[in-house]
Amino acid sequence: MTDRVADIWGARTPYGSGSQWPVRVDQYVEDGVPEDEVEWSQSACVLCSNGCGMDVGVHGGRIVGVRGRADDRANHGRLGPKGLFGWQANNSPDRLTQPLVRRRGKLRPASWDEAMALVVDRTREVMDSRGPLGMGFYDTGQLFLEDYYTLSVIVRAGIGTPHLDGNTRLCTATADFALKETFGTDGDPGSMTDFDVCDTIFAIGHNIAETHTVLWMRILDRLRGPDRPRLVVVDPRRTKVAQEADVHLPIRSGTNLALLNGIQHELLAGGWIDEEFTERHTIGLSKLEQTVKEYPPERVAEICGVPAGDIREAAHVIGTGRRLVSTCLQGVYQSHQATASACQVNNINLLRGMVGKPGCTVFQMNGQPTAQNTRETGANGDLAGMRNWQNPEHVRELARIWNVDDIQIPSWAPPTHVMQMFRYAEEGSIRFLWIVGTNPAVSLPELHRIRSILKQKRLFVVVSDAFLTETAQLADVVLPTAIWGEKAGTYTNHDRTVHLSEKAVEPPGEARPDMDIFLDYARRLELTDKDGAPLLKWRTPEECFEAFKQMTRGRPCDYSGLSYGKLRGGSGIPWPCNDEAPDGTERLYTDHRFNTDGDYCEDYGHDLLTGAAYESKDHAAMGPAGRAVLKAADYLPPHEPPGEEYPFLLNTGRSVYHWHTRTKTGRARQLDAAAPDVWVEISPADAQRLGIVEGDLVRVESPRGRIEAKVRVSGVRDGVVFVPFHYGHWDPGEAEPDGRPRAANELTITDWDPVSKQPVFKTAAVRVEKLADGGGAPSPAPTTAGAEPLSVTGPATAGGEGVTETARGGTS
Repeated sequence: MTDRVADIWGARTPYGSGSQWPVRVDQYVEDGVPEDEVEWSQSACVLCSNGCGMDVGVHGGRIVGVRGRADDRANHGRLGPKGLFGWQANNSPDRLTQPLVRRRGKLRPASWDEAMALVVDRTREVMDSRGPLGMGFYDTGQLFLEDYYTLSVIVRAGIGTPHLDGNTRLCTATADFALKETFGTDGDPGSMTDFDVCDTIFAIGHNIAETHTVLWMRILDRLRGPDRPRLVVVDPRRTKVAQEADVHLPIRSGTNLALLNGIQHELLAGGWIDEEFTERHTIGLSKLEQTVKEYPPERVAEICGVPAGDIREAAHVIGTGRRLVSTCLQGVYQSHQATASACQVNNINLLRGMVGKPGCTVFQMNGQPTAQNTRETGANGDLAGMRNWQNPEHVRELARIWNVDDIQIPSWAPPTHVMQMFRYAEEGSIRFLWIVGTNPAVSLPELHRIRSILKQKRLFVVVSDAFLTETAQLADVVLPTAIWGEKAGTYTNHDRTVHLSEKAVEPPGEARPDMDIFLDYARRLELTDKDGAPLLKWRTPEECFEAFKQMTRGRPCDYSGLSYGKLRGGSGIPWPCNDEAPDGTERLYTDHRFNTDGDYCEDYGHDLLTGAAYESKDHAAMGPAGRAVLKAADYLPPHEPPGEEYPFLLNTGRSVYHWHTRTKTGRARQLDAAAPDVWVEISPADAQRLGIVEGDLVRVESPRGRIEAKVRVSGVRDGVVFVPFHYGHWDPGEAEPDGRPRAANELTITDWDPVSKQPVFKTAAVRVEKLADGGGAPSPAPTTAGAEPLSVTGPATAGGEGVTETARGGTS
């Protein structure tokens, strides 16, 4: 038995390049449950975007455990701590089991008929008085494909509003836009098997060890193997990934673009580019060369606060590798000049000619388990099937599939992003807001403003959730939902692998699957197609999947060769899967022809600095014609730099033990105990200057708000304050807030990337003030992973006993 809270990544199974990653099946079952009486149901994990195949264990009608699926391509049987323990949220005693309606200022139990009648009546009132633009819908990255597609058709083809977005806007909208800017359409080009054969890994702003624990297991096994890949890491914290690096660049937050321009400067200066590839398969090299020549290492060192020699060494490692995998996540996406920076990561692999070949790819990573599906279904800022909202033929094609008039689908402007939706609600334009499976009262920036918007009497707020979150507390109607394990559906990970999750148990009480709620909503609204038939033609998840896959036929995310039957029993399958690729597609662009043709591309591109959208004529003038686009941009300083009053840079992020706002992981005993409360990380030099030691209580304050938390003195960069963003104002199971401000987003700024519209969470200015001595007690931060203390001050984080790890084979 292994303690997988203390030993996050489990035992090593080293392997070399070209060998198959050995199988190791991880399993956890509740104490006292006879293992031979457990019934197993196929699924995949929904607590990061790796999409780890797992089986759900059921005994006595309830979930009692999980085990990894040995034959799944994503994880070869392994599970991370959140996957092993997070399912316990399903059994939490504080699950919502019946609808709630606000009466006389309080949420009170109601019937489904009463709740849905109120939702529909208010919908009709708003539609009659303000039209479709009075309606807003904000979903999540936690639903299934079938839920999203149902909602997307209702909102786009039924109600006809552009105001539909997902909380994936906070997470990986930049991944979506960077892929479209460079390659023409969404979809990561590579496969996770590329980590099995690469000899160089470039990780920028991606704490793989905590955000994608099973992927880090895979990389660790390569790092312990006979032909260790070289590793370049960019992160202001000394994470476990940084500790393994050949070159670690702890740059100043908000300076990614300058660094990436400097690396490209060195690649060009060193002759480390594939000239034949760039000439034949890319456009934009001349402008890129002109831009990056202004970023020699000495200038970049001054901007980023790292030695010029380290920048040169990083470029040397990247430039001399023969098989390069580059990856980025929130350290790029939630920072300053996000899309511009992410495009430079694409550029690096293109300059090296390392796309579409084994061991050669770029991963614009996802964070949430079903983020990819929000984009494929059009439940965020895209049109369904990865279609271009500016292309009239794409809109007509979608209208034909849905059997509605073209004009019904809003395409006169881009779909509305969530930050703009909340502004419209603030101004009174949006009067109805349905929030599905997300918690913006903790997760959006500048929380005092978000709370004030949600409390407006003129705004009717509906929340669908499994728990009474901070956001649900502010709603007019709360609808109890079934979650993972309690409904059937599919979802897609970051290398395009599609998994099926079977229904394992019944939801508690009167809770319903999201798709069923949306179907009921559409039925009550009497939404029809142009022939008068019901707009939605399905009643089951499988019927919805069949409709969805036909909608994707011929598009980049072609699901037409997939079915529930095909997904049962074995591994997940990566799209496109169709007549030409009946077993799925390992990697895209193997012929080095990219999806940039004007009649096929998903987007015509943007000016990376201003966000101005290009039109079809601009795209035609570029003439990409199946070539990738090398996009160039100059570095600009962040909008809120540190100063005398607020001398520190705030950086927010995740802990390995928690997920988003802890609505699930805070209800898993092992995970909650490992990181029970918020903390603040500062460097030893900053701690000494402020007279602070480990465990002291401090106030962190920005121009917008403040939090109070205990200090962890860690390996974070001088001048940077790190705060995990998981913690709201009360713990799961508590009825009232404890009065202590601890949500990181009390501090963050209302600012977003001009292209992807992703909020900027990582470049606000703050100050730190000591409030009280800690009395020698450590902070609640875990002693593992990125929050590891520089000196031992208390007991080591543990408490995840009872996990079995069964390894099969391996090479060394």
